[in-house]
Amino acid sequence: MPDHGKPRSGVMARLTLSALDRASQDPSCWRDPIVHRALLVSGLSVLTAATALLKTDLEQS
Repeated sequence: MPDHGKPRSGVMARLTLSALDRASQDPSCWRDPIVHRALLVSGLSVLTAATALLKTDLEQS
């Protein structure tokens, strides 16, 4: 993965955590299916980026 992917995964992680924090303060937002999709997509994006970073680190060692 190119180096420019590292900051982007960090941003996605912070955005996901921020969304979870806001959602925990407003339980009614969980009724909206868009919230579920957005968390799923952002969570998968972070997981994919983290996996790629781990693979790169393992290949270099």
